[in-house]
Amino acid sequence: MTLMKAFLVISLLLGSLKADDTPYPVRIVKTHSPQDIVKLFNELGYTQKAWNAGIREVPRVYLMDIPKRWVKESHNMPVKLKKELFFRLMGPAILRSNEKVLKERAEVEKLLKLKEPYYKEILKRLEFLGHKYKLVKKEKSFTVSKKSLKNLLERTDAIPVSLALAQAANESGWGTSRFALFGNSLFGQWDFSGKGMAPKEQRKEYGNYGLARFDTPQEAVDAYLLNLNTHKAYAKLRKMRAQYRAQGKQVSGYKLATSLDKYSERGMAYVKDIQQMIHYNHLEATDSAYLSGKEIIQIVPVK
Repeated sequence: MTLMKAFLVISLLLGSLKADDTPYPVRIVKTHSPQDIVKLFNELGYTQKAWNAGIREVPRVYLMDIPKRWVKESHNMPVKLKKELFFRLMGPAILRSNEKVLKERAEVEKLLKLKEPYYKEILKRLEFLGHKYKLVKKEKSFTVSKKSLKNLLERTDAIPVSLALAQAANESGWGTSRFALFGNSLFGQWDFSGKGMAPKEQRKEYGNYGLARFDTPQEAVDAYLLNLNTHKAYAKLRKMRAQYRAQGKQVSGYKLATSLDKYSERGMAYVKDIQQMIHYNHLEATDSAYLSGKEIIQIVPVK
């Protein structure tokens, strides 16, 4: 085994570890009210003033659960503050999900530059990614070829922060929906396992479905990215994103929204709503945001 290939095997094996195994120290901050979160953000310099000054660095602050009291709290605060808190709490989770998928993309990019045959450790890792990104069904093997790797590369990519923020706000009612409060469900994803949260009016023609529930908002964001990166309904989004990359352009959340006409039964009316939310709330700039590497702060709301 050459030194280069040995290094690649090691890097791929490291990549197969849990993506949450980051080298940053973890600090837990318990909060009793939105004011506690505002205070924390001020201490971190994670403020509107800093954002307006052009600072796009975002701290690794992760909300661990959406508290039931958020409905009343958000109703009793200025709309501007409610929006700022929602966007600032969801932004790091979206960036973290993108960080994880881009790490997997880097693995695939390295493999595209190598010649076959691949070592068994690499093949095992590719088998995992092929199943995760639903290029093949679980009971089938992932056939490694330049074509299959290119297909995998198209699916292992980030989603613009602006688009994810707008959809989260729209689908969850700024985090106040019943599904957000009882299952950290932010993107209206369905669940056919029988473990989902039942809607008040269930449509029989779609079978026994519910809304997916998650232990944390981060899990909801991870599932949202995987959904857009794998479901056949969003093939147009992936093609458009790949074209942006091929042209060396930053992927625009506003323009990418045009590919989401199948996300909702409302079709293009839904697309227009998402685009309006991006434009009205000046979310375009969030596509340039990035995570800092100082520490991880877990925000734990006290019940």
